[in-house]
Amino acid sequence: MANKKPKTPPPPRRGVQAPQQRTDEITNRQRVILYGAGLSGIVILVVVIALFAIGGGSSKSTNDKNLAGLFTSAGCTFKTVNASVPGGQTHVNSLTAKLPWNTDPPSNGQHYPLWAVWGFYTDPINPRQVVHNEEHGGVIYWWGPKVPAATVERLRQLYQEQATGTFGTPYANLGSKVAITAWTGNPSKYTRNGYFGQGHIAVCPAFTDKVETAFKAFRDAYRGKGPEGIPLDLDKPGLGPQ
Repeated sequence: MANKKPKTPPPPRRGVQAPQQRTDEITNRQRVILYGAGLSGIVILVVVIALFAIGGGSSKSTNDKNLAGLFTSAGCTFKTVNASVPGGQTHVNSLTAKLPWNTDPPSNGQHYPLWAVWGFYTDPINPRQVVHNEEHGGVIYWWGPKVPAATVERLRQLYQEQATGTFGTPYANLGSKVAITAWTGNPSKYTRNGYFGQGHIAVCPAFTDKVETAFKAFRDAYRGKGPEGIPLDLDKPGLGPQ
């Protein structure tokens, strides 16, 4: 079909008023559109912030803050540190080498290539192996040689409540104290650009009811969150290197 030539519109009866009225209508419509777009942008921004707060990177700091309060109330010390792996070399093929751990007991860092068989021990297990258990998502209960047998039994009962992904061993440097540690991190970032996750540690002068409550909260927050992303099914009691 041939294009029709546009007809020349008749001149407006009021030469100034009609075009001005049309311009005002367009301007008002543009304002409405712009305001609507602005409000939509604000809504989207609020949603993004909310999603980040719920599912993003805030859980670690929230856990740390809550646990710090629990442990402080129980008379303990608690801290989170950036995992330290000099040279990016996680494995050290020695069970006697002095390793530059940044907490005591160790909560992260270099370790022996073979982890310890998962369990609760009354004889000390080499911490160079235990750190490897932490890397796999283990929460470790530690106690010194001067801790009463009744306290060790309470720790054993705590271990038996949730044995998968937990571990118990004496540690000489603690004397009469007890401690709990874990190593957490994002498996998709692990070992990249110097990222090795975080170590968490609490040390307590005794194992009171408040300390037990704090230990349970620590376990629930960090168990199975190791930087390598090892499934908890591989951290069951009795399992070890194949």
